[in-house]
Amino acid sequence: MTNVQDIPLHTLSGEPTSLAALRGQAVMIVNVASRCGLTPQYSGLERIHERFDGFSVVGFPCNQFGGQEPGTAEEIQTFCSTTYGVTFPMMEKVDVNGPDRHPVYTELVNTADSDGNAGDIQWNFEKFLLDPSGKVVARFRPTTTPEDDAVIAAIEAVLPA
Repeated sequence: MTNVQDIPLHTLSGEPTSLAALRGQAVMIVNVASRCGLTPQYSGLERIHERFDGFSVVGFPCNQFGGQEPGTAEEIQTFCSTTYGVTFPMMEKVDVNGPDRHPVYTELVNTADSDGNAGDIQWNFEKFLLDPSGKVVARFRPTTTPEDDAVIAAIEAVLPA
């Protein structure tokens, strides 16, 4: 298994990057969309991003579910910052399922949720928690909110000392 921290990425503004810059922190990767019934989860994601030292949320916009992320990179950035005050890192729009699945998601989908379900992403706002070494330690389905007790407990369990 490849460490997701080492996979090349691009930020929403097109700059090359990777998750290696967050090595040593707990990270929550979330496929996000601006026109989804779950879009208000951006507020909770921002709150947990701000709440914990040694923790970061990273958003990956995706337009594969009902065409709910049709915007350009600039439109997505403007929407996220003005509507929800998002300060966490946002990556370029990617596919999370299918033949063009981004390599980060190729690794992530091997992790099962608490019910034992692995495989394709169900919908927008599926969440994956990585420990500070980059190991995927938890998966939360889209309807599990960012501030759910199980999510908070999982984050607290992997925060760096």
